[in-house]
Amino acid sequence: MDFSNLKLLAVFATVVESGSFAAAARTLNSSRSRMSETVAQLETELGVRLLQRSTRKLSLTQEGERVYTQARKLPQILHDTETAISPLIPSGRVTLTLGHDIAHNVLLPVLADFHHKYPQVQLDLLVDDNKRDLIAEQIDLAIRIGLPKDDSLIARVMHEERMIVIASPEYLARVGTPNSLQALAACEWIGLKQTSTDNVQRFLQHGKLVEISPKSYFRCNSPLMVQKMVQAGLGVGALLPNTVRNELKSGELLHIMPSLSSDPMVFSLMYPSRHQLPLRTKVVIDYLLFAKLFG
Repeated sequence: MDFSNLKLLAVFATVVESGSFAAAARTLNSSRSRMSETVAQLETELGVRLLQRSTRKLSLTQEGERVYTQARKLPQILHDTETAISPLIPSGRVTLTLGHDIAHNVLLPVLADFHHKYPQVQLDLLVDDNKRDLIAEQIDLAIRIGLPKDDSLIARVMHEERMIVIASPEYLARVGTPNSLQALAACEWIGLKQTSTDNVQRFLQHGKLVEISPKSYFRCNSPLMVQKMVQAGLGVGALLPNTVRNELKSGELLHIMPSLSSDPMVFSLMYPSRHQLPLRTKVVIDYLLFAKLFG
């Protein structure tokens, strides 16, 4: 026998337990003739008669007794297997990679709520400002800025916003608040390496592209470190409002030159495949998409 005959055995067990082909057909939502044909096919495969048929009842042969002893385990095995791979309650570990600023300023505030809703789902957080290979490293999910160039990745847009220019009150008290592009270029800058590889800051002002070439600047690849350096009064910088919303609200950071903003930047939730996702991964995806992480 091969594994394709497991279905025949399961039907045979149901016929025996139901007491007739008609009753088994009702249980399996099939027909009496189909049940009879299936058992006959099993008998042909095994080369033995399993049931004695009469107009009034079915009875097991000796060989049928022995086969039924094994076959009756199949429904429970199938049920247990389905339960193992499709639990009613999501559980298990899900790996999520994201940048430091998103992890601290956007995800951290909702982690307690997520844990309350899904206490049996544990997150493995890979906090890294460099992009990881989701497929090679077997990472379930990633929150990134932009859309993937790799067709093997699925992307769900979470949010869109523009970078703004910010500074600390202490820095502005020391150098004054810039009110022109020339004054802004004279400031010390904290440049984010990913958005300014040539040390030129590019913004839109009233729909037109403008460029600022600071005379003095730091450069860093971590948005969170840029934020902390700006807070420390080391200069002005461009960051996404949602990553510094608490600091803007409290006055630790100030939005300057409000006529300037970057091109729109898209936050995407990425994952390797949309097929046969485990329930634990599905609930994380749904939570991240619908929890309004970005306000």
